[in-house]
Amino acid sequence: MSVEAMRRRRLEPDARREQILSVAIRLFGAKPYAEVSTTDVARDAGVARGLVNHYFGTKKDLYLEVVRVMLTVPETALEQLPEGELPERADSIVSWFLDVVSRHSTSWLAATGAGGMAGDADVDEVIAEAVDVAADGILRAVGMGEEPTPALRGMARSYVGLAIWTAREWLQRGVLTREQVHLLLATNLVTMVKRVFPQAR
Repeated sequence: MSVEAMRRRRLEPDARREQILSVAIRLFGAKPYAEVSTTDVARDAGVARGLVNHYFGTKKDLYLEVVRVMLTVPETALEQLPEGELPERADSIVSWFLDVVSRHSTSWLAATGAGGMAGDADVDEVIAEAVDVAADGILRAVGMGEEPTPALRGMARSYVGLAIWTAREWLQRGVLTREQVHLLLATNLVTMVKRVFPQAR
């Protein structure tokens, strides 16, 4: 077997897993948790239901992965931030966030609202972990990620909460424009970094 054939064979399971996850993100974004089955996901992904169970376990395990993917800031997003002054970096952070949530608005809104699973301990834990990751990412992006104090991380989590709820005002309620959301979040981030975060270091 050629090296290329071996590489394709190794990639196939990852590709199938990503295909299933992509379908699950779409379906859980379109319908409440109770109205989506692993059979639906398998049918739309063009795979056997057993393959969904093989990669993700139960329907709830699959849903938790959907929430995790929708809400967790990937490492690559931080690596791609431009070098520069704080306002420029804040602008880039906010632009990236708004691009992501608008591109996957239905699924993102469902994930932040727990898709009818609010109050479920496992879902709440995944959401809390995603907020922690985002908060740590914010601190690293603004140069304050080295051994942050609990108070500093708490302030960063508060900013993440502001970002989530402000984006919902735009995407769900329609009372803010993207430009207004961008201005609010970028301005607040710069102000917090300059005037608020230093008080918790």
